Amino acid sequence: MDGNHQSPTRFHVNRVTDNHDTNAAFQETSDAPPHYEETSFADGRSVHRISFRPDERAVYNSIIHNEGGFHPYDTISNPYYLQTFGHNTMDPVPRIDFYRNTGSVSGDKITRPTLEDLHEVFKKNVAAAAPGCPDGAANRDGEPADEEAAKKEETQGGFVKFGWVKGVLVRCMLNIWGVMLFIRLSWIFGQAGIGLGVIIVLLATMVTSITGLSTSAISTNGCVSGGGAYYLISRSLGPEFGGSIGLIFAFANAVAVAMYVVGFAETVVDLLKESDALMVDVTNDIRIVGCITVVLLLGISLAGMEWEAKAQVLLLVILLVAIFNFFVGSVIPTNEEKKARGFYNYDGAIFAENFGPDFRDGEGFFSVFAIFFPAATGILAGANISGDLEDPQVAIPKGTMLAIFITTITYLAVGICVSATVVRDATGSLNDTITPGMACNGSAACSLGYDFSSCKTEHCDFGLMNNFQVMSMVSGFGPLITAGIFSATLSSALASLVSAPKVFQALCKDNIYKALHFFAKGHGKNNEPLRGYVLTFIIAVAFILIAELNTIAPIISNFFLASYALINFSCFHASYAKSPGWRPAYKYYNMWVSLFGAMLCCGVMFVINWWAALITYAIEILLYIYVTVKKPDVNWGSSSQAITFVNALNDALVLTAVDDHVKNFRPQCIVLTGDPKTRPALLDIAHSFTKNYGLCITSKVFVGPRIQTVKEMNSSMEKNQTWLNSKKRKAFYAAVACDNFREGVRSLLQASGVGRMRPNTLVIGFKKDWRDSRPKDIENYVGVLHDSFDFEYGVVMVRISQGFDISQVLQVQEELERLELERQALEAAIKEEEFKEGKHGIRGLFNKASKFKMSKPDSKETTMNSAQSMHVGDINQRLMEASTQFKKKQGKGTIDVWWLFDDGGLTLLIPYILTTRKKWKDCKIRVFMGGKANRIDEDKAAMISLLSKFRIQFVDLYVVGDINTKPTKESWKFFEEMIEPYCLHECSKDPATADMLKKESPWKIKDAELEMCKEKNYRQVRLNELLQENSRAANLIIMSLPIARKGSVSDYLYMAWLEILTKNLPPIMLVRGNHKSVLTFYS
Repeated sequence: MDGNHQSPTRFHVNRVTDNHDTNAAFQETSDAPPHYEETSFADGRSVHRISFRPDERAVYNSIIHNEGGFHPYDTISNPYYLQTFGHNTMDPVPRIDFYRNTGSVSGDKITRPTLEDLHEVFKKNVAAAAPGCPDGAANRDGEPADEEAAKKEETQGGFVKFGWVKGVLVRCMLNIWGVMLFIRLSWIFGQAGIGLGVIIVLLATMVTSITGLSTSAISTNGCVSGGGAYYLISRSLGPEFGGSIGLIFAFANAVAVAMYVVGFAETVVDLLKESDALMVDVTNDIRIVGCITVVLLLGISLAGMEWEAKAQVLLLVILLVAIFNFFVGSVIPTNEEKKARGFYNYDGAIFAENFGPDFRDGEGFFSVFAIFFPAATGILAGANISGDLEDPQVAIPKGTMLAIFITTITYLAVGICVSATVVRDATGSLNDTITPGMACNGSAACSLGYDFSSCKTEHCDFGLMNNFQVMSMVSGFGPLITAGIFSATLSSALASLVSAPKVFQALCKDNIYKALHFFAKGHGKNNEPLRGYVLTFIIAVAFILIAELNTIAPIISNFFLASYALINFSCFHASYAKSPGWRPAYKYYNMWVSLFGAMLCCGVMFVINWWAALITYAIEILLYIYVTVKKPDVNWGSSSQAITFVNALNDALVLTAVDDHVKNFRPQCIVLTGDPKTRPALLDIAHSFTKNYGLCITSKVFVGPRIQTVKEMNSSMEKNQTWLNSKKRKAFYAAVACDNFREGVRSLLQASGVGRMRPNTLVIGFKKDWRDSRPKDIENYVGVLHDSFDFEYGVVMVRISQGFDISQVLQVQEELERLELERQALEAAIKEEEFKEGKHGIRGLFNKASKFKMSKPDSKETTMNSAQSMHVGDINQRLMEASTQFKKKQGKGTIDVWWLFDDGGLTLLIPYILTTRKKWKDCKIRVFMGGKANRIDEDKAAMISLLSKFRIQFVDLYVVGDINTKPTKESWKFFEEMIEPYCLHECSKDPATADMLKKESPWKIKDAELEMCKEKNYRQVRLNELLQENSRAANLIIMSLPIARKGSVSDYLYMAWLEILTKNLPPIMLVRGNHKSVLTFYS
């Protein structure tokens, strides 16, 4: 090949670097990346397309607009498209803005060019539209016009966002380090001993660690918005689980505020009591101090997240100092007073004595574990303010897991230290020393010179088992421990006071509970939930005033555990569903570990308090049922949807491996409704015998030019399926675009369904306007029936007196609604203008007069429209009533089944299914069959026997013996007049004229055909007479559909049969199965 020869439509790309969009990151250095050249060979000559640095854009633009050698399609000058490899193509490079959700707070969503923009015939003015970005959303560099402003506002401090330390680590540590650390941990290790005490801490940590891993996995599977645990659960498991747990989780946090504040108030009141400074009494003082405290905490929260974060940091410093003070105190040499109270510094004998358990007062391992476990909760404190984090995907995993690790080490260290330095029982008396010659009971205290044997027979006030203030005694400076208690309670209360409104606001924004949407509104630059703060404050004050939280505390702990269980289950469920969208960046998790964590949380709930666990489950189930019934209009791509898809796919594959059996036959229908809302009655009657029984696919064929029809078809898919769902129709919508109606239906018949979930019956409305239609339309309509039989489909043709199509009525209604909206908007604008002017006197009168004159014609037009609306309503009232007749409950009556020909049993199966429906249950089946006049009794007995074997309930059975008699003259004359315009009458003309007429009108009915089908013509007319005599009052008639043999019966003659057969009757359904059995009398 000649290396110099190049195709005029090809580009040769040398080493190229396109850094015009790198924000000048690369400077002119010897290490700079190489420049690239793009060369065109369009005219057989080389033209350099680009080679520039960021500051050379002007040169580049000059080259773009002035140099030759461009491909004919490369004429787009919009700067948005100039970014793709430095070449002005419409096809954009991957970009994050294409993948944002509409309304994203982190940046604007930009729409990429559609396939149509890239695939359709090139339009030179496409640059004006800029399909790749929204109108006005692209600036010179293709950035959203207001995104830069948004980013600038954030950097200037408009929004307060926290990193992983201040936003997650600090909050989680403060929430986990509660009062349990200072006043209950020594008792827990005293009861359980060091060995089991460590196991208790590690068991609680295992629960929280697994939950932390699951939280980390979920939070790194895409952007995380505000809402914490509620957001994580709802986006994973759906609104049913998320809505139920979100409400009780927000309530639990609100009540937790009261719990922590009461704990703080009790400590303060104890100090007041020691100083003999009580204001009223203990209970009322707790209420007073608690209410004052929660008001101050509310003030800090309302001041903004930044102030709240500063307060948390201050409390953390106090807490760390208190913990450090304890460890320092444990190595400071003890004194005689502390020895009498059981503190002896580190001693191996004490460690050995306290290593084993010594459960007392009915306590056991699980009861002690239940007391400790609430101290390990609080791991979601950081996740609960996910909307205020700079990068939740990084902050939540790192901060949460590190907080769990640090707090676990702290609990273990404090528990082991206090157990290695303090004995279980001590009297506190300096006189209980051992004097020489006294017998020693072998305890650690005895070996250290003290005799506390009296504690075995009487109650002692000191030691691990008796004194909750052991840490104050061990510490270097006791008041610091009190400060630590204050810090632990206030920090936990503050975290809960912030978490509850944030979670509640996220729940209300999703509008799952309509009545709570009032609390969704945010205020200020950080979208603070002020209304949520007030509600949380009210709940907290209410429970503070109760001042007795021992009953509610177990329920609150179980609420938190229920949240943990669902987070773990969410992680498992998302992994199990194997959805391609489940791609967490955090890899240190396992789906089975998450499932174990969920089960462990449920078990711990019952360990803590069985009746509280039952109450929690009951509340959650009730809320779940409520949300399920309400069906909120949200779609979050939950794992529940993914698992539903997987189950449906697996079930479809299982069905494919099973052969069809007659006992499991069910009508699975393609219903030719067009847009479902335009023929609702046809859909309703098909839905009556397919709902919960079989597949129902409503279908439309778009006929016309491909470009136009494909656009219409694509735009209609979701709209029509949404309409079906909103009307609670258990049906699917499918559409095809073809050159003619018959080809479209043929495509549907061949390709619809999957596996065993394939249609077997075509439901079609009778073509009422066949006499006014073109011959081609009639050929397509009858051809659809022929194709159905060719593909072994059953056919159901339905006719009602008013017809099915109400599209014109819907168009009129839509137009009237539009005019009404315009009138209301005009009136509102006039009133607003009058309100703005608000002037009296001569000028005001002139203004009002001018408005009256201007609006007067509109009033006339409105009156005319109203009159037109009434007129249209009168004309189409019966049509609209007919379109809803199958939605209503059918009164007592009959379904008359004219089972004239054995089609496999479909003609009998459909009425049976209808009678099992609530709307049709009052209708009884009457069966009519043809027979010979001389053996009516024998035919009737045979049919009764057959129906009894099929177990079909019926009230009457009639054998019609005169079907083949000639119809009356009046009926036959009507039939002849009906077909007269479509008859060729070739026999009455000379052969040349007859041949010419056959060529010009091949669709017309020939004399030979009429003679051949004379008996069948008589039969159709006679059947209508019999129907008029016997079934005129029936609720529904179901009759065997006559078949037109291909090549023997012309389309117009067949349409005449159908017309005369169904004329002037109640709703009638012509049914023909595919002549394969759908009924059986075998078990």
